[in-house]
Amino acid sequence: MGLFSDRNADVLTMGRIGADIYPLEHGIGLEDVASFGKFLGGSPTNVAVAAARLRRSAAVVSAVGDDPFGRFCRNELVRLGVFDDYVKVLPGFSTPVTFCEIFPPDSFPLYFYRTQAPDLELGSDDLPLQEIEEARVFWITVTGLCREPSRGAHIAALQGRARRRHTIIDLDYREQFWDSPEAARAAIDEVMPMVDIAVGNAAECDVAFGETDPEKSALAMLERGVKLAVVKRGPDGVLAMTAEEVFEVEGTPIEVVNGLGAGDAFGGALCHGLLKEWPMLDVLVAASAAGALVATRLECSTAMPSEPELLAAVRRNPVKTTRRRR
Repeated sequence: MGLFSDRNADVLTMGRIGADIYPLEHGIGLEDVASFGKFLGGSPTNVAVAAARLRRSAAVVSAVGDDPFGRFCRNELVRLGVFDDYVKVLPGFSTPVTFCEIFPPDSFPLYFYRTQAPDLELGSDDLPLQEIEEARVFWITVTGLCREPSRGAHIAALQGRARRRHTIIDLDYREQFWDSPEAARAAIDEVMPMVDIAVGNAAECDVAFGETDPEKSALAMLERGVKLAVVKRGPDGVLAMTAEEVFEVEGTPIEVVNGLGAGDAFGGALCHGLLKEWPMLDVLVAASAAGALVATRLECSTAMPSEPELLAAVRRNPVKTTRRRR
């Protein structure tokens, strides 16, 4: 496995990886765009990058094709401070490519080219189970449950993890990968008892639990066994709930350039704050600020803030917070 296997990761994520192709011209359809930028992408990959930018040791469990985009992804991971020890290279498969359109402030359509995506071909025999069990944070997304053998691999990883503290599922529902919302809901119901933290936005909570209200969504997560439920509310901020308390943080006013990487920046900062054992409101303020910072930038992975940059943004833009008993 390499040198990295000799020590535990602070943050180990599992799932999508690929190349994001973003237009350098905004407000027009892809058919009219003449110039693009190429960036490392995939939600769990971006979370690992975000954690690495915050000086966490981070790695990704995934796979790429034996092609130029696969080499780009592995090289870029390392350049951005993330270990690639657990990214397999699968000959005969093509590394996924994702295009987006940018219509600020709130429309960012995605076009996934993921026919036989390598990351969905990982089976349980491909997993670094000891490293998964021992990572301080293990982060998965719902996309990894959309088909076999990836679904079985994710379940095997969670079973090996045995619900160790900071086992996190990002609801991250992408309808393009599922036969139906009902299929996604069934898969989510199966794994929720295996995690202790769940994170999602209103649309994802609607698919997962049939709820869009933040408090009802958080309650639905807790009822399924998690210890910390986090509901992202976009420009309205974030709500989190435990068995005893409710925490709310208002949104940070920003001028949105591209909202696609905001949730991944939120995730990386959430992991960082949990590992630092900050008070929950401080964790949420930092995570919300990280998401806001990335939403003001074009790219995702290379836009993730450093800790000094993040803390400066928190000081510069104080937001209202509330904490109450349930």
